[in-house]
Amino acid sequence: MPTLRQLEYLVTIADTGSFALAARVGHVSQPTLSQQIRALEERLGAKLFERSTTGAVLTPVGRSIVATARRMLRDASDIVALAAGAADNSLTGTLRLGTTPTLGPYLLSPIIAELHRMAPQLRLHVREGIPDEQVLELSRGEIDVLLGPLPMTGDDLTIEPLFREPLHLVAALDHPIDTGAETTRAMLAGSALLTLDPRHHLARQAAEVAEQYGMTIAPDYYGTSLESLHQMVASGLGLALLPSLYLRSEAGGRAGLKILPVQGWRAHRSIAIAWRRQSPMGAAFSLIAEHVQGCARRLLA
Repeated sequence: MPTLRQLEYLVTIADTGSFALAARVGHVSQPTLSQQIRALEERLGAKLFERSTTGAVLTPVGRSIVATARRMLRDASDIVALAAGAADNSLTGTLRLGTTPTLGPYLLSPIIAELHRMAPQLRLHVREGIPDEQVLELSRGEIDVLLGPLPMTGDDLTIEPLFREPLHLVAALDHPIDTGAETTRAMLAGSALLTLDPRHHLARQAAEVAEQYGMTIAPDYYGTSLESLHQMVASGLGLALLPSLYLRSEAGGRAGLKILPVQGWRAHRSIAIAWRRQSPMGAAFSLIAEHVQGCARRLLA
């Protein structure tokens, strides 16, 4: 997803016709500006400028994208003004944010604090629930924006992928599988895998992992939360699939657990933000999406 900063650089180059002039106008080094434009072109999969010794000329697709970028920056101007302390803005009132209990408690705290500094008039009402049910609530207008795992679907929704979160297979500290070497499929075969209510996306991914590695889903031990899974695993009831943000957080953590280094392991989940396409707060939600993405990447680095 392009950042507002990249779009600002793009429009400034279009206006000045020069990377060097745009860097001076934007108070940024020319290598930094060039790097950001290259990243934008790679993200979009399109060449935006024809570069020469006399300057930079927009390609045909570049002209179309600049026109859209100008509109996006105009739409975001109220938000930028809010961050500078202006009174007239769109990030005010109460925003109803839906999220899954497997994500919200371990990601939202630093994000909410940062948004409050940016937008002191904004109040976030966080509602946790089942992802598929919350997509319906979003379409019906019962919540304003949704932060959760993909897949999300809805013809009336704008859905922006934000980041990929690694998932880890964990066991009790005294589990006989040794973490000194890679865990193989044969070592996991027949192991009990604890999971959440099947309506959670994470439970569905756990079922896929269980099938892939020959494990069995423990049918009588559905956890009500990641914390309950943590406690059951630590007590020796079985293994579990836990997200990286949970394991790194103060609210979650790794007490009593060890992460198994599974051979060929690539499990992850994709996190996205969604809002109704016709919402007048689309620009505000784009800014929130950018902050969520940046915060998550810092936490996962």
